[in-house]
Amino acid sequence: CGDVNTAHREIDLKNPKSNEKTSGFLPIEREWIDKLLSHGYIDTFRHIHGDKEGEYSWWSYRFSARAKNVGWRIDYFFVSEDLRDALEDAFILQEIMGSDHCPVGIRIAI
Repeated sequence: CGDVNTAHREIDLKNPKSNEKTSGFLPIEREWIDKLLSHGYIDTFRHIHGDKEGEYSWWSYRFSARAKNVGWRIDYFFVSEDLRDALEDAFILQEIMGSDHCPVGIRIAI
């Protein structure tokens, strides 16, 4: 888990087209996440919420980005395939302030 500084898919940031050549959304960075997933890991948020839009974990301090929800989802919990059935929830706590990031979390049945 943690800040991987990469938005994986277009749905994971507000303005994908204008950020295609920006670090954090470069093809080589996104391919790294593809490779991780191909090794049997699961993006827990997308597994639980599918293509839910407007869910971000980071916003620039500039231009009132957070107030406008112009953000990026760059903080992740990845779990191995053997935890798929135990995964109960994955969430982003956008209402928690204190940083340019907000907390992300998962709930696993044990």
